[in-house]
Amino acid sequence: MNAALQNARATLLAELSPAGRWEGELSSSALATAVAAFALKLAGKAELTARGCQWLENHRNADGGWGDSPESPSNFTTTLLCRCALDEAIGSPQEVADSILGFYGNDRTFSVPILTMCMLAGKLGDDWSVVPQLPFELAVFPHRFYKFLRLPVVSYALPALIAIGLVRHKNKPSRFSCLRNSLMNRVLDILQKIQPDSGGYLEAAPLTSFVGMSLVGAGLGDHPVAQACFRFLENTVRDDGSWPIDINLSTWVTSLSVRALGDDLSGEQKERIRDHLLKTKWTVEHPFTHAVPGGWGWTYAQGGVPDADDTAAALLALRRLGQTGMSAPHVEQTFQSALRGIRWLLDLQNRDGGMPTFCKGWGKLPFDRSCPDLTAHAIRAFIEWRGEVDANLWKRMERSIRRGLRYLEKEQRADGVWLPLWFGSQSDPTHENPVYGTVRVLEALRELDEAEFPSVVKMKQRGFHWLERVPLSGLSVEETALVAGSTGRGADQLLEMTQGGTVFLASPIGLYFASLWYSEKLYPLIFTVEALKRCKEEHE
Repeated sequence: MNAALQNARATLLAELSPAGRWEGELSSSALATAVAAFALKLAGKAELTARGCQWLENHRNADGGWGDSPESPSNFTTTLLCRCALDEAIGSPQEVADSILGFYGNDRTFSVPILTMCMLAGKLGDDWSVVPQLPFELAVFPHRFYKFLRLPVVSYALPALIAIGLVRHKNKPSRFSCLRNSLMNRVLDILQKIQPDSGGYLEAAPLTSFVGMSLVGAGLGDHPVAQACFRFLENTVRDDGSWPIDINLSTWVTSLSVRALGDDLSGEQKERIRDHLLKTKWTVEHPFTHAVPGGWGWTYAQGGVPDADDTAAALLALRRLGQTGMSAPHVEQTFQSALRGIRWLLDLQNRDGGMPTFCKGWGKLPFDRSCPDLTAHAIRAFIEWRGEVDANLWKRMERSIRRGLRYLEKEQRADGVWLPLWFGSQSDPTHENPVYGTVRVLEALRELDEAEFPSVVKMKQRGFHWLERVPLSGLSVEETALVAGSTGRGADQLLEMTQGGTVFLASPIGLYFASLWYSEKLYPLIFTVEALKRCKEEHE
């Protein structure tokens, strides 16, 4: 085990860039490639379109369809969009529309963009009635009213609400046409204001592509927003002609790597990483979620969005990096950044005691609701900083922890499991990942004093009872590492799967917006390092 740990640790350290961050690498995405290639086709970018379509042809599954990642089984949505990009038949227009709307239900965040691309590709006839009208005019309301307006898209999807609402309106005017026509310039100004300098909304090819193609379809292909979208796609295409769902999860994997490596990092490495994390914190209000300053997003790029998981991860990383060798001003800067991050998390907590991802109070749609793994992550961050804050702030943190624990009690299933929001398992019939969710909650509960927080006792017992009996066969490297790090079970299997800490096969366990599967090459490596270190410590 020692040799495997050394191998894995050396591999992870080698991934640290001179800029003080880990970049990682997301799997190429058939869906992202399809929508990007199609958007560029409408923009007249023939060469990039051809390269993207060739990549799709080269990565078609044996059954003729496509999955989200090259390792994923075919699914209806991705196959539908790939067929549109390749100008292939997709079936009956009404059946396609009914299937898409039925699958996504009341959440229009992804169903309406899909149908919009199908319409623009000429696959659903010429009657835009099959595409629900998104109320883009609501974007002119002050953001504080958004959660009361019951928008049909999630909090981060304002660009889609505007652009896709516009193309539907231009092609099928409604009884609100006069009002919507009068507001078009205002919403276009908003769309331009919230676009990052890179041109990429969320730094993501799918959302950016949907915005770009919609503007072309609305007769606005020459608008600066559309042109910036196309520049982003040109700048982010990979050498093989594909696109990932996002440029990177650099801040996220950097924070996780720090936790896994700990004191294996040198003083100079810690200083570079600390400086980088402090630079990536949001110091201004986010342009379209309107999150206040203080949080961290998943990437250092401007198009990211501050969120609970990345903020908690960054707070934990800053504590693990310590203060050795820091000047007094630098210590104070780090502490003040941490305080703002803590307060940011405290203010984000929902009424039910759980932590949402981006925005408080947006509980209507799936990716805006509270979830156990984010709640536990915030609790863990609060505990880590407990000894550094004053008594008044700790009282707020303690109240938050107790509210979070009550939420976790309610969310624990009868079998002891907690389910995560942003991670899943393609091999599970329900596509849920109870291993990831349960391990992440137990990591937080283990750090709470049972005398001070007695409710954790039963929760831990039930959680560990399930985790100690979960079958190891069929688990990915990432899941095996999580089980091994928490219980010690599966350590030998992990050594075998990684060939002694030298081979790390990434599996698509990540769930991006709209439940898109992805793999991240650093996940199995990071999780393995952390697991083997814990197993070694248990045996010393």
